[in-house]
Amino acid sequence: MEYDTKVKNRMKRIEGQVRGLLKMIEEEKDCRDVVTQMTAVRSALDRTAALIVSTNLEQCIREEKDKGESSEDLIKEAVNLLVRSR
Repeated sequence: MEYDTKVKNRMKRIEGQVRGLLKMIEEEKDCRDVVTQMTAVRSALDRTAALIVSTNLEQCIREEKDKGESSEDLIKEAVNLLVRSR
């Protein structure tokens, strides 16, 4: 699968958040603030994973329709990917 600039930029932003989180830990910031940032990172990763799965699903369904095949299995697989990511 080809990943577009939006996905790459999201991952770079998440990388920056993780570095900021590490800095907060090294500076012994308040645990509430650290956990808040950890939650933000997790949420950003979840949203990015959902974007990747949905984009991949869309592409796969289009390819399957072109071949005249059913897309039911692809949808099940995408749902399983999303469930496992949680």
